[in-house]
Amino acid sequence: MSEEKDLHALDIPPKELDQLTEDMRHYFNKCQEKLGFIPNVLLSYAFDEVKLRPFIAMHDELMLGSSGLSKLEREMIAVVVSSYNHCYYCLSAHGALVRTRSGDPRLGDQLVMNYRSADLTDKQCAMLDFAWELTAHPAEVSTPQRQALRDAGWSDRDIWDISAIAGFFNMSNRMATAIDMRPNDEYARMAR
Repeated sequence: MSEEKDLHALDIPPKELDQLTEDMRHYFNKCQEKLGFIPNVLLSYAFDEVKLRPFIAMHDELMLGSSGLSKLEREMIAVVVSSYNHCYYCLSAHGALVRTRSGDPRLGDQLVMNYRSADLTDKQCAMLDFAWELTAHPAEVSTPQRQALRDAGWSDRDIWDISAIAGFFNMSNRMATAIDMRPNDEYARMAR
């Protein structure tokens, strides 16, 4: 699947593809087919399908499921949260997905460095300000921050999704950093 030394710093090898259950093999094959590689984050969880399955389910629901947020906006949240957390893996992976979804080779880098430098709508700025605040100062998020999102045009359901995506990537960033997860080389070349 992947060279273990390139995966992460822990001595926990992933299962070989043929050791995974049929549905997980199918999922990994779909990744290979669509992306040309299997993301190292999936390989990092693949040593234990009990951990892999809920990670995939939550990620796919948040990032691909029904939402008032576009898929690009969801990726933008992932990058901004990862920027605050300095998560090398997620900045590489989701920065590449921002470039791919936006068609703008600069946008992913702008979000990585300083999302306020990007040419965004007021609504998107409010979304990213909230995600940043929820990441940096979660105990201080209260009614005024939620109202700022409403005033910008986000529904309460959208606020739930923004919060869930920010929360998921805070967790994911901490895991990736803790085990020194390495991004796939392919991310650096995507949409450039």
